[in-house]
Amino acid sequence: MATRDQLRTMQTAQPFRPFLIKLADGRAFRVNHPEVVSSSLNGRELVVHDEDGMHLLEMLLVAEMTRVPAEPAKADGNGT
Repeated sequence: MATRDQLRTMQTAQPFRPFLIKLADGRAFRVNHPEVVSSSLNGRELVVHDEDGMHLLEMLLVAEMTRVPAEPAKADGNGT
């Protein structure tokens, strides 16, 4: 189970890095911006907004939250 503090740590990291919220049932939600996720004051629920809409999730079902690995810089076509 994830906690509200763990979510807040991922959400307020400087610089922000996208992260995944993985649920016990195998679903995963990618958080690309800190403003698309929030938690309830009691720390029992969280909400993720994405292209499919709004997802209300129980914190008890969160198996893990992991940072998305940084993508390597792409060459610009000029050999750099």
